[in-house]
Amino acid sequence: MKAALLPDRGVIKISGADARHLLNGLVTTDLTLLEPGLGRFGALLTPQGKIVADFFITEIAAEDDGGFLLDCPKTLAEPLTTKLKFYKLRAKVLIENLSDRLGVLAVWDGAPAATSAPAFTDPRNDQLGWRIIVPELLAHKTAEAIGAELVDAAAYEAHRIACGAPAGGVDFAYGDAFPHEANMDRLHGVDFGKGCYIGQEVVSRMHHRGTARTRIVRVLIDGAAPQPGSEITAGDKSVGTMGSSADGCGLALLRIDRVADAREASLPLGAAGIALRLVDPDELKPAVRKTVA
Repeated sequence: MKAALLPDRGVIKISGADARHLLNGLVTTDLTLLEPGLGRFGALLTPQGKIVADFFITEIAAEDDGGFLLDCPKTLAEPLTTKLKFYKLRAKVLIENLSDRLGVLAVWDGAPAATSAPAFTDPRNDQLGWRIIVPELLAHKTAEAIGAELVDAAAYEAHRIACGAPAGGVDFAYGDAFPHEANMDRLHGVDFGKGCYIGQEVVSRMHHRGTARTRIVRVLIDGAAPQPGSEITAGDKSVGTMGSSADGCGLALLRIDRVADAREASLPLGAAGIALRLVDPDELKPAVRKTVA
C-alpha cells in the first residue's frame, strides 16, 4: 500500500449551524447524504454551468466540533474561500482557509488501518483509494500508522492518470469546462436528483439532452509525452488538447464527433509528432443517464 502527500491540495473548513444548508444549495453533490467517515466529490459552478472549482467534501464528527472540510486545489483555496463568504450572506457559517495547517494524504493499493484523522474513500473511483486530511508534518507518521509506504506525489499522479481521473488546471480549464467535459457525471460528482444549485439548469439540460461535445479520455502515448496543452490532430483537423501524462498513459480532452469521424476514416491521432491511441473508445460514448451520480 502506498501513500503520498499531495502538495497541490489545500483545505477549507466550513462550520456553523447553517453550513450544510448553505453548501447544499451551492454545489453539485448532495450533502444530505454525507456523514463523518464518508466523502463526496462535487464542484461550485458559474451560473452558466462551468466549473469554478472542484473538490471533495467530508464531514467532521460532532465530538470534534463538527463542520465540513473541503479538499480542493491549493491555488484555488483562497479565492474559493472568498467566493463562499460572498454567498453566505447572513447565514450562521464560519469559512476558513486552513491550507497553511492541513494537507491531503492520498492512499492507494490497499485499505488503510483506522486513523483518528478525517479520512474517506475517494468517491470518484474505487481504484483511486483513500484520502486523509492531516498536517503536513504528520504525513510520515500517519503513513506508518496506517501501514503504508510514503512515496513521492509523482507516483500518485501516475496512478490518477491511469485511473482516468482528470485534474483541473492541467486536464481542463477552470471557468471554461462543463462538469460533463471533466467527466464529473461519471465520477460521481453531480447529483441529478437533488434540488437547485448554481448552474444546475444548464448541467441538467446537457445531461438529459446528451449535448456534451467534448470528453476527457485516456490515451496511450507512443513515445515521449506531448506537453499539456499540445494540440491533438487527426489528419489535418484539430480534434482536441493533450492534458497530463505519466508512464506512457495520458489524458486528452477530445471532440467526440471529430474523433468519431477520424476513426471512421482510419486516421490516427497525434500530438507534437507523437502517436496517440485511445485506451478505450467507449470512454467517448455518452454516459448512462441516471438520477444520482
